[in-house]
Amino acid sequence: MSAPARPFSMRSVALAAFLPTLLFSIGEGAIIPLIPLVAHDLGASLAVAGLLGGLVMVGTVVGDIPSGVIVSHIGERTAMIWAALLAVIAVLICLAAPNVLVLGIGVFIVGLATAVFGLARHAFLTTYVPLQYRARALSTLGGVFRAGYFVGPFLSAAVIHFSGGTQAVFWVFIVCCLAATAVLILLPDPASTFGPAQRRADGPAGDGLFRTIWQNRAVLLRLGTAVGLIGAMRATRLVILPLWAVSIGIGQTDTALIIGIAGAVDFALFYVSGHIMDRYGRLWSALPSMLGLGSGFLVLAFTHDLPAAVQWFIVVAMFLSVANGIGSGIMMTLGADLAPRGNPAPFLGAWRFAGDFGSAAAPLAVAGITAIASLALASGVAGVAGLLGAGMLLRYIPRYLPRAATHPASK
Repeated sequence: MSAPARPFSMRSVALAAFLPTLLFSIGEGAIIPLIPLVAHDLGASLAVAGLLGGLVMVGTVVGDIPSGVIVSHIGERTAMIWAALLAVIAVLICLAAPNVLVLGIGVFIVGLATAVFGLARHAFLTTYVPLQYRARALSTLGGVFRAGYFVGPFLSAAVIHFSGGTQAVFWVFIVCCLAATAVLILLPDPASTFGPAQRRADGPAGDGLFRTIWQNRAVLLRLGTAVGLIGAMRATRLVILPLWAVSIGIGQTDTALIIGIAGAVDFALFYVSGHIMDRYGRLWSALPSMLGLGSGFLVLAFTHDLPAAVQWFIVVAMFLSVANGIGSGIMMTLGADLAPRGNPAPFLGAWRFAGDFGSAAAPLAVAGITAIASLALASGVAGVAGLLGAGMLLRYIPRYLPRAATHPASK
C-alpha cells in the first residue's frame, strides 16, 4: 500500500517549482542583455544585433503552442528537465558560433526551451496546487521569474569583470540549467508527495491540441485578447521608460537608478497580488493593474515637454511599477482557472501564446509609432490599449469565471 499523500505546503512547491525556475531565469537573465554585444563582436550591424536580442522572445512565441503537446505527453517535471538540457545545448551552440547565423540559431533554441520550461512549470502548479492557494503560488512564480531576471544581469557584470570577456557569461546559463536539472531529478516526484493531481471530469486526458483550442476558441479569442494586451502593456513599459528617459535628457546612471528602483517596487508586490486574487477574486487584481497601466501611459504622453518632465517621469515610472506589480501572476492564474483539469497543458500553451504574442508585438508597435510620429504618441496609444484591455477584463472575467472573478474560494 502506498504511503498517504502529505498535505499541500508552499515549501514543497518552492523546492519543486520555484527553485528550478529561479535558477533557469537567473541564467537566462544573465545572457539576454549580452546577446547583442556578442552578435556585434561577430560582425553584426547594430540593427542585426538588436534583432538577435529579440530572438529569445520570438522562439518563445513559436514554441508556446507545441510545448503544450510536449508537456501533456511527457509530464511537467520531465518536460522541465529536458527543456533545461535543451537550453544547455543551445548555449553551447552560441559559444561555438563562428558567425551571426549560428548564434541566431542558438538564441532561437533558447527561446524554444524557455517556452517548454515556462509552460511546464505553469501546468505543474495548475495541476498540483489547491485552488485556495493557486493565485499566491502563481504570482510567487512570476515574482521568482522577475527576481532571476533582476539578479542575472548583475551576475553577468561580475563574470565579465573577472573574466574579461562577454562569452564567459554563457557558462552562467549552463551552470544554472544543470543546477535546475539536478534539483528536478533529486527531488521526489510531486505525485508521490501530494498524491494524485487535482483533476475533474470536464477535461479528459485524451483531448488533443487542436481539439482543445477549438473547444475553447471563444474564451481564447476574447479573454485571450485581453491577456495579449496585458503582455503588451508590460513589454511597452520596459521599452518606453528607457526611451523616454533618453528623450528628456536623463543621464544613463540616473536612468538605471530610476528604472532599477521601479523594478524593485514591481517585484515587491508579487505576493500582495496573489493574496488579493485568492482573498477577493481575480478581477480585483486584473482590473486595477490594467487601469493603472493604461492611465499611467496616458499621463506620461502629456508630460514630455513640461518644465517638470523629469519629476513627472519618476512619478509615472513608480506608478506604472505599482500597477504592474499588483497584477503579478494574473495571466498565469486566469489560464490555470480556465484550463481543463484533466489535461491543462494544450490549453495553457495556446493561452501563453496569446500573452507572449502581445509581449513580442508591443516593442515593434512602439518603434513603428515612434518612427512615424513621436514617442509621446506611442505612449498615448499604449494608454488607450491598456484601458481597452481593462474593459475587456471587466466584461469577460465575470463571464467565463463568474465565481473566481470575485470569490475564488467558492469555485
